[in-house]
Amino acid sequence: MKRLVPLGLAVAIMLAAVAVSSPTDVNAQSAGLVSSLLNRMERNRQTLKSLRASVSMEKYNAQIHDSDKYSGYVLYVPGAGRSANVRLEWQRPQHEILAVSNGAYTLYRPRTQTAWVGRAGTGIGKQSRLFDYLTMSKQQLTARFDIQDVRSETLWGGVSTVHVTLIPKSGSGFSSKYAEVWVDDGGMPVQVKMVERNDDSTTVRLLNIERNAGISSDQFQLQLDGSVKKIQS
Repeated sequence: MKRLVPLGLAVAIMLAAVAVSSPTDVNAQSAGLVSSLLNRMERNRQTLKSLRASVSMEKYNAQIHDSDKYSGYVLYVPGAGRSANVRLEWQRPQHEILAVSNGAYTLYRPRTQTAWVGRAGTGIGKQSRLFDYLTMSKQQLTARFDIQDVRSETLWGGVSTVHVTLIPKSGSGFSSKYAEVWVDDGGMPVQVKMVERNDDSTTVRLLNIERNAGISSDQFQLQLDGSVKKIQS
C-alpha cells in the first residue's frame, strides 16, 4: 500500500534552515540568530493550544526524478510527549484521512472502504511525527540536531521566514539525512523538507494557519460503519 509520508518522518510540522560546510562555520552572528529563533519557537510551542491549517505536500523520488503532490487540511492539538491528536485529511489527488488520538491511529480510504488501524509511532502512524517539530522544546532541538546555518528567506505568498538545516545527531531517533525548516516571525514552523538517506524528499507547507482555534475532540475519532474493512497494522 502506498504511504503518504515517508516513515522516517512524522507530520510534521516544522523549523527553518540552510546547510553550510560544517557546524564550526556558524559564526557569532549566526549563533545569535539561532538563539533568537529557538526562543521564538519555544514561545510558540508553549502558547500553542491547537492548530488548524491547509496543508500541501510534495514527495520527490530521486531515483526516477519524479514527484507527487497532495493537498488537504490538518487539525492538531498537542498533548504530553507524542500523544498529540492529529487529523490529516488529504483531498487531492484522492480522499484519505489519517486520525491520531490517544496513542492510536486510523487511516481511512473512502474510495476502497478500507481502514488501517494501529499504534501511533509504528507503520502509518509515523506520519504524525511530522508534528514533532511543533512539540519539541528548545532543549530537545539542540540535543537532537546540529544546526548548521541560519538565514532569512521569503516563501511564496510573501511569508517572511528564517530557514535552517537540521542534521540529526546519533541516537536522536530521526532517520532522515537532514531536515530543512522555515519558521515565520511568530516562531511557527510553516514549511519543512525532509531528505532521506537515498535523497528522496518530502516537503510540507502549512497555509491559512489558525492558532488556538476551537477544535472538537470528535474530529480525531473516525466513526466508521460496519461496511468498512479494518486492517490491523
